[in-house]
Amino acid sequence: MIFTRAFCRSRYAVIPVVVVVYAVLSMALRIGLMVYEGNSELLSPLNSAEILLIGLLYDLAAVSWMLIPFMLNAMVWPASDRGRRLHAWSTSILLAAGLGAVLFGLVAEVLFWNEFSARFNFIAVDYLVYTREVVGNIEQSYPLAWIFTGLAVASVVLILIVVPPTWRLAGREAPNWKRRGLITIGYACVPAACFFLVTEAPHQMLASPVERELASNGPYSLFRAFRNNDLSYDRFYATLPEADIKDVLEGELNEAKLGGSSEAGANGFAHKVVPSAPQVKKNVILVSIESLGSDYVESFGGREGLTPNLTALTKDSLTFHNLYATGLRTVRGLEAITLSVPPTPGRAVPIRERNKGMMSLGSVLKEHGYDAMYLYGGYSFFDNQKDFFSGAGYEVLDRTDISSDTIDHETIWGVSDEDLFDFALTEFDDRAQKGTPFFGHIMTTSNHRPYTYPEGRIDIPSKTGRDGAVKYTDWAIGDFLKKARTRPWFSNTVFVFLADHTSHGRGRIDLPPENYRIPMWIYSPGFIAPRQIDWVASQIDVAPTLLGLLNVPYDSSFFGQDILVSGQSHQRAFMANYLTVGYMEGGMVVSLGPNQRVRVQRVDDGTAVDFSDPKAKDLIREAISYYQSASEEIERVTQQ
Repeated sequence: MIFTRAFCRSRYAVIPVVVVVYAVLSMALRIGLMVYEGNSELLSPLNSAEILLIGLLYDLAAVSWMLIPFMLNAMVWPASDRGRRLHAWSTSILLAAGLGAVLFGLVAEVLFWNEFSARFNFIAVDYLVYTREVVGNIEQSYPLAWIFTGLAVASVVLILIVVPPTWRLAGREAPNWKRRGLITIGYACVPAACFFLVTEAPHQMLASPVERELASNGPYSLFRAFRNNDLSYDRFYATLPEADIKDVLEGELNEAKLGGSSEAGANGFAHKVVPSAPQVKKNVILVSIESLGSDYVESFGGREGLTPNLTALTKDSLTFHNLYATGLRTVRGLEAITLSVPPTPGRAVPIRERNKGMMSLGSVLKEHGYDAMYLYGGYSFFDNQKDFFSGAGYEVLDRTDISSDTIDHETIWGVSDEDLFDFALTEFDDRAQKGTPFFGHIMTTSNHRPYTYPEGRIDIPSKTGRDGAVKYTDWAIGDFLKKARTRPWFSNTVFVFLADHTSHGRGRIDLPPENYRIPMWIYSPGFIAPRQIDWVASQIDVAPTLLGLLNVPYDSSFFGQDILVSGQSHQRAFMANYLTVGYMEGGMVVSLGPNQRVRVQRVDDGTAVDFSDPKAKDLIREAISYYQSASEEIERVTQQ
């Protein structure tokens, strides 16, 4: 009775108004995103009803926290006439500010959805740290003047509609101090209950990832991402006894035809690499290409005409046509290529506070006399790259090392690819003069929104979309190789080109393999014979494969394998999407999620596979063994 009377007849009547306004705005955004997706199935009566009803649950959970300032405001002002006026003023100010903030948040969600096809998640959490790059990217990619003008107009209109009646409600009589205290204490149970009870369970009632994203609420998803940014695998994911993991990974080693076990790591997959031929001291240049999925490369079955240089390179290279990225962000690609570890839940290793002590591609080559470099056209504090690569045995060279006089074009993410490649060439020339082999890992940035690049390089105007950025990156790689061929060190160098991830996110299942398929070329005329490899492989296999081509002996704690040794007999791939990690083998994908959730789906049609299927049982055990073991080893090594 206290709550009913208070919320209907007193100043607390403003609370339902705030709830309704927020729910309507959130629902409008949700419907807008459903229409934007252009998928008629989402708009069917049953699907849309499920999405909207489950979405309303998350909206109410989110607004329960947003109501806290209004509840405290209603409690502190006395019941006198002056207190009623002050409450009306302060409530109106709170509501006006809140409406502006909510509308700003809705616009931010639209921009985020346009980029990642998702509500706020781990990426948004990380981007809050790197405001320079993120704000700069938005400024260069979108017409902010028009967006903010529209936002201001919408805010004023909404304030004029909502605030006057709220003023009148806020000026109503107030319960006495004791009753207001009881109401506030009682209300505190609502957000607390949402904190513990509104979990991911309602999402699981929806059939597809895009439906689950649409039914989410941006602020609430952001809050949960903050909570789950560093997840304990043992606590949240399916596990196996250590003895079972040991047996499974020993079987994996045998299936992969790898050598005897090693003390290099306690992960169960550690093994000795003993080449049958002497080591080859070739220079290594590894280029990780921003957002280049196989669907953009003609020679990998993709778009025609966008990658003439890389397509021409295919006939002269060792190419891998079924290689899969581990994630959907650059930092995941860098983690996989450098550390050769599966994409464990939570934040990628490079951006964790403790990220040092693990074996890396650079550290192995450095032990064998190489100068190891990481070259990045932006500022390497982004995604903690400088700290991570410096601790992994690399010399880090970034925008601060590139003279402004040598730059033709740059965006908020970094200098253009051609400027980065020209800078890299000068560094490689300097290293070559020393007479020691060098390893340079280059990270490109031009194939990233705002998709701008120097004019006159290609036949697609700058800032017209990803097609142009892809074609420009391809041009820059062709120009880089043309210049590299004039260097005396060229004939003694192995070039590796591969993507960090694709440009796709959502799909028909949690981890759609087609959204992780990336190209890779290994090019070294006179040393590596051209050949096409069609075996399923993972981005974590890049380091062991490259070291195998050079006949480098080492005690491996890598979870990856040499594709040319193990690829045909042991085809599998690892992939992750925020909270879900997965393992693909034999036409099935095992997905592991929080709350010990396990799913097995067929790659071809996404249908569920019953756990009674013997193959599904084996794959579940393998997936858990890899991820549990990798999580434990990362935690153990980086804590030392």
